[in-house]
Amino acid sequence: MIPSARRTRVRLFQNSALERLTLMPPLVFAVVWLGLLVAATRATCLSPVRLLAAVGLVLAGLALWTLFEYLAHRFLFHYNARSTFGKRIIFLAHENHHIDPADPYRNIMPLSVSLVLAALFWLLFHVAFGVAGSGLYLGFILGYVIYDATHYACHQFPMRGRLLARVKRHHLRHHHAGLPANYAITAILWDRIFSTALKTKSRF
Repeated sequence: MIPSARRTRVRLFQNSALERLTLMPPLVFAVVWLGLLVAATRATCLSPVRLLAAVGLVLAGLALWTLFEYLAHRFLFHYNARSTFGKRIIFLAHENHHIDPADPYRNIMPLSVSLVLAALFWLLFHVAFGVAGSGLYLGFILGYVIYDATHYACHQFPMRGRLLARVKRHHLRHHHAGLPANYAITAILWDRIFSTALKTKSRF
């Protein structure tokens, strides 16, 4: 159940039904994606790929996700659209999160988007890689789940500990520095590789 009166949030649609589709309760996210991960794991185990090769494919899919996450955040979510339609799409996809980054129901991608993309990527991986696609896909969506859980935690939890605190600070600086930087969320090494990491001595 999604509380509507508990806080004032950025409204994306005037239509109430469409607006509800933009919200993602964390518990629903956990239940749905746990089920999908189990299904993807089963598909990988039933594939004719040998165990060691399957593990390698899962790890490759996970690594592929981290790069996809960085590139999508940098070039798609922060695309400098000029048309009214383009600006509207960017606002719906990501800009609204920068306006209100603390909204817990907008820290995770809604199922109305994530399930459609999950189905499309499943098709793409199986068409492109055949039987190897199951292992790659499992690693890829595992990376997505880790990403969204990490993103939610960055905005909602203290995230104590050296590594977790570093990840949280890296992402929050993306929000508050006002500079085009720190696009990676889970694998922050990509920002160093592509020279988009904020300097450690920066004010934020």
